Amino acid sequence: MTTIGLIRHGITEWNCLGKAQGISDIPLNELGREQALSVGQRLLQEGNWDLIVSSDLRRAVETASIIGSLLNIPLTYDKRIREIDCGQIEGTTEEERIMKWGTNWRKLNLGMEKFEDVSNRGVEFVEELASTYNGKQVLIVSHGALIGLTLQKLLPQVFQKTYIDNTSVTILNNCNGEWNCSLYNCTKHIS
Repeated sequence: MTTIGLIRHGITEWNCLGKAQGISDIPLNELGREQALSVGQRLLQEGNWDLIVSSDLRRAVETASIIGSLLNIPLTYDKRIREIDCGQIEGTTEEERIMKWGTNWRKLNLGMEKFEDVSNRGVEFVEELASTYNGKQVLIVSHGALIGLTLQKLLPQVFQKTYIDNTSVTILNNCNGEWNCSLYNCTKHIS
């Protein structure tokens, strides 16, 4: 069995302000660093992790680096697990989007990456990891939309909707090509 632990990055100032981050390279804030330390301490007690793969965006890299230093395991980066590209809405709040484009802004073409494209690259990535690291325990540090859309595509009967908290832990298991989710969006380390 291959185990994949999906971790959303720690909180940022833009998260606190309600701004769409997308592929903007925003760092963690102090609370985000504390959250990363907490999830790292938790993961030290839960499982024998072999590797961390992180998005190459700074908020994920910082989170993964903190976790990796505690677990003392290799860390690599992959841009395929970046957050959804939010196009023109990056850096804006919901209120600002409504003021600029109206209440139907979601129906406009504002350069946002399609959800299906995000879910496809997420599923391809976890399936590649499960094949390459068969029998191992691998952590992925990524982003809320990427993780949520991947779960919805991988296990549609389980995840019609998702919400992913900062530094939450979601555990996927792959046994003989079959996926299941044994833990979803768990934040007991910061609750």
